[in-house]
Amino acid sequence: MRYSEVYERWKRDPEGFWMAAAEAIDWLRPPTKALFDDRAPFYGWFSDGLVNTCWNAVDRHVERGHGDRVAIIHDSPASGVIRRITYVDLRNRVAQLAGALRAKGVEKGDRVIIYMPMIPEALIAMLACARLGAIHSVVFGGFASRELAVRIDDCRPKAIIAASCGLEPGRVVHYKPLLDGALEQSEHQPDFCVIFQREQEVAHLEEGRDVNWHGFQYGVEPAECVPVEGDHPAYILYTSGTTGAPKGVVRPTGGHLVALNWSMKNIYNVDPGDVFWAASDVGWVVGHSYICYGPLIHGNTTIVFEGKPVGTPDAGTFWRVISDHRVRSFFTAPTAFRAIRRADPKGELIGRYDLSCLQALYLAGERADPDTIEWAQEVLRVPVYDHWWQTETGWTIAGNPAGIEALPVKVGSPTVPMPGYDVEVLDEGGEPVPQGELGAIAIRLPLPPGTLSTLWNAQDRFRASYLDRFPGYYESGDAGMKDDDGYLWIMARTDDVINVAGHRLSTGAMEEVLASHPDVAETAVIGVADELKGSVPVGFLCLASGVERPHTEIVAECVALVRERIGPVAAFRLAVVVERLPKTRSGKILRATMARIADGAEYRMPATIDDPEILDEIRAALGTIGYARSSIAAQS
Repeated sequence: MRYSEVYERWKRDPEGFWMAAAEAIDWLRPPTKALFDDRAPFYGWFSDGLVNTCWNAVDRHVERGHGDRVAIIHDSPASGVIRRITYVDLRNRVAQLAGALRAKGVEKGDRVIIYMPMIPEALIAMLACARLGAIHSVVFGGFASRELAVRIDDCRPKAIIAASCGLEPGRVVHYKPLLDGALEQSEHQPDFCVIFQREQEVAHLEEGRDVNWHGFQYGVEPAECVPVEGDHPAYILYTSGTTGAPKGVVRPTGGHLVALNWSMKNIYNVDPGDVFWAASDVGWVVGHSYICYGPLIHGNTTIVFEGKPVGTPDAGTFWRVISDHRVRSFFTAPTAFRAIRRADPKGELIGRYDLSCLQALYLAGERADPDTIEWAQEVLRVPVYDHWWQTETGWTIAGNPAGIEALPVKVGSPTVPMPGYDVEVLDEGGEPVPQGELGAIAIRLPLPPGTLSTLWNAQDRFRASYLDRFPGYYESGDAGMKDDDGYLWIMARTDDVINVAGHRLSTGAMEEVLASHPDVAETAVIGVADELKGSVPVGFLCLASGVERPHTEIVAECVALVRERIGPVAAFRLAVVVERLPKTRSGKILRATMARIADGAEYRMPATIDDPEILDEIRAALGTIGYARSSIAAQS
C-alpha cells in the first residue's frame, strides 16, 4: 500500500482507521469507539476501554513465548558496563518493584517522580508505575534542586525514585544531594524516596524517608497489572521551556499505546525482535516514546546508552554501538551528528566498524540542516530521514513513512504529515497561506491518539498555549511552509522568524546557508533589535576541527554567501566565530536566550542548559561586534 492511500484512508474514516490500529493492543475491555469528542476541544481516545501499559510492553511478550528475547541492552561507556535484560527478566524485576511500591501505599492515580540516569532501572521504575496505574513524571537526571522542587510541588508525588548519582565523561553527578536540596525547598513532601545506589557513589539515606532500592523489595509479593481506563494519564512530562513555569504535558494511556505501536513499523520500519536505538535520555519525550515504551510495546530490543556522541571515548562511539548490537534503525538529534562531524569531518572512524545492519538514520529534536543530512548520507550510506514532532505530540507529526513506503527524501524537509495530523500553514489571521509561503504551522483538531490531552492542573493554560490563537487548530509554535508535493518545511520556531524592515525572514534559512560553508561545522542565527530595521540577523559560527584560517576571512565569506543566496533583503552583515553554542541537555540551541543577551535584556538562566558558562562566552563574542553591553541574568 502507498502512503497516499493510507493517509486518505485515515481522512475518509478516522474512526475506522484508529479502531483498526487499536486491535494490535491487548485490552481487558475493548473500547466501544476511538474518538470521544463530547468535551471538545478536550478530546479523548479509547476512553471507555480498559488496558494496562506494562502488560502490553512486557508481560504479553512473555506470555506469547518471547520471554528469552532481549528487551533492554544497557551500553554504558561511562561506566564500562554492558548488560542484557530479557523480557522475562524485565517482567520479574518490574513486578517486584511494583509490589514493593504497592506495599508502601502507591496506588492507581498516585504520582511518582523518577530522577535517574540512563540505566535500565529508570525504565523498570517507569514500567512499575504503569503496572500499578500510578502516573510517573520523569525529571531529567541532574536537574537543579530548584527545578526539581517546582515539579514536586506541581504534581505532588507520593514517592520519588532516584539514583545516588549519574555519570558523565570525567565526572560524577551527585543526584542524591540535588534531591535532598529539592525536598528542602518544596512545600510538598513525598511519603518516601527509593534510592538506587550505584557503585560509583553510595549516597546517605535519610532515616524514616529514604529506602534502598534492593532492600525495600525484599520479601514483597510481586504485583499484577492494574487495569486503567483508556483516558487515564500514563505520565506527566514537564516541557523544558526557557521562561516561566514548566508545563506538565499529560499523556493518556490508550492513545499512547496505539500510536506508538503503529509508529514502530510504519515510520521506523522495524519488526518485533529487531534492535532499535534512540540515542536520547529518559528525561525527554524521545526517551519516553522511543527508548522505553514504543520499542517494548512493539516487541523490539531497545538500547539504553549512557555516554556522549563524542568523548566516550571518541567520535566513533555511535558506530561501535550500532555494530556491536546490530542496530537496525537509529534515532538521534542533529546536534549529535554535528558534534561527530566536527570531531571527525571525513568520517574516518566509521571504517573501523561493520554497519551493514543499519537500514536508516532518523533525526529529530531540532531542525536538521541540509549540510548535516548530506554528510550523514555520505558517510553512513543509508537513508537519512529528518522527522518533526514535539513533546506535546509524543510521536511524529511529519516524517517519512518508510514502513509503508519510503518516499523521496527532500533534504531539509521532514517529508509529509502522518495519519491523524491535518497540517495547515496559516497567516496571522488564521487563514491558509499559498504553497511556498512562510507561515505558522497549525494542526486541525482533534489531534490524533498519543498526543497530549491537557496540561497537569492547568487546563486554562493549555487553552492559552495551544488553542486560542487559531480556533479549531493546535498551534505548534513552529513556522514553515508546504511545497507543491505536500512536503512540509520547518524553518524555525515562530519566535525565530524575524521582521527585517517589514520582511518576514526565517533564521533557519540563513543557518542553512551558513552551514554550507566548508569551514563551518555548526551555526545559529538570531534576530537582534535594530532602531532602523526593527530586527537584524546575527550569526554564530562554530568551525570544523583543524580550520586555521583567519576568522575575519571566514566571516566575510559567510556574509557574502547569505547575500548571494537569500539576497540583500536579509540584511545579514554580522557574524562571530565561537567555540560552542549554548544548548539544552537535549541538544536544542538556546536562540531566545542568546537574543536577549544580545539586546542587553534581562534573561532567566534556562533550567535545562547544558553548561551555563557558555553564556558568558556568547556575551563576550557579542561584545566584539557592539552587542550585549548590559544584559543580566535573573535568578534561575
